[in-house]
Amino acid sequence: MRLPLFPLSTVLFPGGVLPLRIFEARYMDMARDCLRDGLQFGVCLITDPRASESSRNATIADIGCSAAIAAWDMRQLGLLHVRAVGDRRFRVLEASTENNGLKVAEVVWVDDDTDAPIAPEHVPCVDLLRRIIDDLRAQAAERARESDEEDDILARPPFEEPFRMDSSTWVSNRLCEVLPVPLKAKQKLMELGDGRARLEIVNTYLKQHAVFR
Repeated sequence: MRLPLFPLSTVLFPGGVLPLRIFEARYMDMARDCLRDGLQFGVCLITDPRASESSRNATIADIGCSAAIAAWDMRQLGLLHVRAVGDRRFRVLEASTENNGLKVAEVVWVDDDTDAPIAPEHVPCVDLLRRIIDDLRAQAAERARESDEEDDILARPPFEEPFRMDSSTWVSNRLCEVLPVPLKAKQKLMELGDGRARLEIVNTYLKQHAVFR
């Protein structure tokens, strides 16, 4: 499988929402091709702390997540707003840079998580996620009431329905996205192939930081 890559200083999880402001020509062309042909692009974490997201030679993580464009608009010429949603993890086999600076890679898909129902000891994680989603929805509704502008896809709540509150993988992924942990830690959590194990790590983290007991 050959994927165009979008190296970023963020970690995209399967099912996660990625809001983007795109203005560089290489990524505008990539988005155009994805929209025209129904294709996906790959998101990889930039692992070189000295590199910026605009760098053409940034070192990237070996495992990333594909993304599909769910919504877009262009209110200003040359500035594309995109709401993408993570799909599947992949492993980079070989990457190269095209003449326009776009990084592309030969990839293989990584198996989906081994999922599991929510264990009783992880119910507080589900309750916390419900509160986070409710708060973000309320904030988005308040912004909409106070604004006379049209719907801004970048301001929508950062979670995509359906909400799978019975899935260890889905709940752990969403909590990992919002936890204030280093990007290297998020990358390791994303790479885990066991949703229940990931949720146990999140549960332990929340207990250690007295979010709940």
